[in-house]
Amino acid sequence: MDYQNQQAWRRIQRFLPPAYRIPEDDQPAEEWWQHRGHRIHLDTYRDPDAQVKVILFHGVGTNGRQLNLILGRPLAKRGFETIAVDMPGYGVTEVAPGASVTFDDWVRIGSDLVDRELARDDRPIVLYGLSAGGAETYHVAALNGRVHGIVGMTFLDQRDRNVAMRTAHDPIVGLGTPALPLIARTPLRRMRVPMRLMSKMYALVNNRAALRVFFKDRTSAGNTVSIAFLDSYMRYQPPIEPADFDVCPVLLTQPAEDRWTPLALSQPLIGPIDKVPVTVVMLEGAGHYPLEQPGLDRMVTTIAEFARDVTAS
Repeated sequence: MDYQNQQAWRRIQRFLPPAYRIPEDDQPAEEWWQHRGHRIHLDTYRDPDAQVKVILFHGVGTNGRQLNLILGRPLAKRGFETIAVDMPGYGVTEVAPGASVTFDDWVRIGSDLVDRELARDDRPIVLYGLSAGGAETYHVAALNGRVHGIVGMTFLDQRDRNVAMRTAHDPIVGLGTPALPLIARTPLRRMRVPMRLMSKMYALVNNRAALRVFFKDRTSAGNTVSIAFLDSYMRYQPPIEPADFDVCPVLLTQPAEDRWTPLALSQPLIGPIDKVPVTVVMLEGAGHYPLEQPGLDRMVTTIAEFARDVTAS
């Protein structure tokens, strides 16, 4: 499967302002990357004249094409090369037969993708992550050490009990349940569960009609994940703790109307960072996956300015 033959993203883009809809004659190029048995999909706007590359990481309720709608293509229009990756289990990436995918795998893939792009040319790289992808940018930067800046719409340290409980669907069956690591040590670790039952996926967007479309999409918000993946996500140990992070500047683009991950939930991760600049910009009127103006335009402009600033010679 590829996005040319998928209708979900086309239905989702109807809820976006016209400027953020991808016309048929300007769709991303679809590339495939073989990585440890996975056939990983890259949704790209390649531009050899661009001075900076931006790699986009989705979260547990979105995919790469959905990130190109709100950010990848708009940044490409402003002169950036953009690469949106579908991590194994999401989007149209094909998972290696028999593989048990964990969040650790996502971080390793992100770091290897940075290395792959730097092997193609030496243009500087900035990372962007939506939802769980925000923390992923932090972990990838800490592991890889060769990116120039990271941007998240939230930065969640799920080891923090308050963060875990407030992002979970509920304390009984959600991400914050104490039973999760126990189940992950049994044969049930491969059991798949709907992500919408484990997290506050009902707050992914602030438009009910759009949310129904997302929930029907098995490549994003309607997806299922394994207990092993959930446990690894909740207990991931970063290569560098925040108080010691000195890799690159950090930008948080926080949707002001985010009902899933409000600003306070990013503080356990970005609060201790003091060796590099940390900037917070609020996106007016925008939800978790932003569909709304003026937040969308503010996000694109802020990220473009940040990417140029942190990569300036």
